[in-house]
Amino acid sequence: MTTARAPRAARIWRRTLWHLVCAALLALLLYPVLWLISMSFKPAEEIVSSLALLPRKLVLGNYTEALKGSGGVSVWTFFGNSLTVALLCVLGNVISCALAAYAFARMRFRMRGPLFAFMIATLMLPAHVVLIPQYTIFNHLGLVNTFVPLVLPKFLATDAFFVFLMVQFMRNLPDELGQAARIDGCGPIRAFTMIFLPLSKPALVTTAIFTFIWTWNDFLSQLIYLNDPDKYTLPLALRLFIDQTSESSYGPMFAMSVLTLLPIGLFFLAFQRLLVEGVSTSGMGGA
Repeated sequence: MTTARAPRAARIWRRTLWHLVCAALLALLLYPVLWLISMSFKPAEEIVSSLALLPRKLVLGNYTEALKGSGGVSVWTFFGNSLTVALLCVLGNVISCALAAYAFARMRFRMRGPLFAFMIATLMLPAHVVLIPQYTIFNHLGLVNTFVPLVLPKFLATDAFFVFLMVQFMRNLPDELGQAARIDGCGPIRAFTMIFLPLSKPALVTTAIFTFIWTWNDFLSQLIYLNDPDKYTLPLALRLFIDQTSESSYGPMFAMSVLTLLPIGLFFLAFQRLLVEGVSTSGMGGA
């Protein structure tokens, strides 16, 4: 009995130690988020003078002030702009990347290999390299200070990472599905819409989630292309809390930051199972 209990006790201790280590790492990773939430409930003088995590005095007025907006624009306008840009980018990325991935994964055409290699090579190209040429083009077209420069590239399959993700997923689907579709008289478009697109749901969901999160948090592109405050998204709206005298409304600014991150957290919690499934089944190590 004693020898049987020893391995069991050792397993319990190992599991306990493992959970303690995981809890410590989780606390370390979540500390910035907890600090941000704590700062949003502190008065401005305490934010500047104290580094304590827990506020000595709770101030709910920071959120009231943040909800009023800034620069004469309501926070709901900023929220609507962010939601519009994010949803259009998700729609464009899912449609265009799925079409491009289907062509590379399931269709045979000339220069398919070199074109796919060229697309993969664009992953190593910094976004700042094409920033000025893109701005020049959109400026000549009169599209600066609109949502078009932020949304249009997503409808042209410019995110090579998501195209590669879907290509690897579609390549791992059984070849018999395409052969059966051709026998039944399906052309490439119908085979895509009726067979391969529904089966690619995990990869599509992964693309939608990452596109939404990256677009929602994007700052540089929106800063360059949007000029009017009534077109600002939530990341840009945070800049408006710094007035012309360079004095910051720290409390409302932190409260606004929490409100900005809240949709991302809820979106991730709602779709985390599909996100994990999509990443684990996308065949990143496939042909």
